[in-house]
Amino acid sequence: MRHIRQAVDATLGRPVFLMDIHIDTDTNKGEDVDRQRNEIKTDNSSPSSMVALEGQTLENTWLFKLPEGMKTTTEFTHVHQIKGIDNTSGTADISRPNITFTCRSKGGGQKFQVIYVAPSDEGSVLTYLAETDLADFLGEWVEVTESMVCSSPGGSYSVTIKRLRDDATLVSVSRDGLKMWRDGTVGMRPKWGIYRYFGDSRSLAGELRDETLSFADFYVNAH
Repeated sequence: MRHIRQAVDATLGRPVFLMDIHIDTDTNKGEDVDRQRNEIKTDNSSPSSMVALEGQTLENTWLFKLPEGMKTTTEFTHVHQIKGIDNTSGTADISRPNITFTCRSKGGGQKFQVIYVAPSDEGSVLTYLAETDLADFLGEWVEVTESMVCSSPGGSYSVTIKRLRDDATLVSVSRDGLKMWRDGTVGMRPKWGIYRYFGDSRSLAGELRDETLSFADFYVNAH
């Protein structure tokens, strides 16, 4: 079953990437557990310009579109993460990402959240850097401009998300004093796609459906 394909987008007038997730069949890295994912990412075999080392700045830009009627639960549906790469000993603090873009149901509606996760020695505490209505994103192309200084302490993170149709700013974040490097990691890298939780014994699967997310114009620069 195909999970990543290309098609011409009617709005942009050019080919884009379509990423499909299938509620009944897809798993998490081949494991039939409580979640499923379809993602792309850079890693330690990528060019050095696509993986940030300690003290470097990681800049990412891209376009994405979430489908109209997208289903969410009160648990996570991530559509972007920044996460560390493990070392050869497997001891790096990478069990949680540093940053996620998360879609979830909350308070009778749906929200789009930008979340910072503290290091594990600080309890992996979540800080919600931004939260806005998911409805503003659905069926719309948006442009993301993201930058982080990969240091701990002294790290920083900023992101702006604008809707292409009317240039409206949907998210604007600029935060200093974040710990944007993780002990033992060999680099920080971005991930895109869909990674969602459907519960023990698929208890939340009935609240979800097959989804297709659209992406275009990826740019990654570590320097």
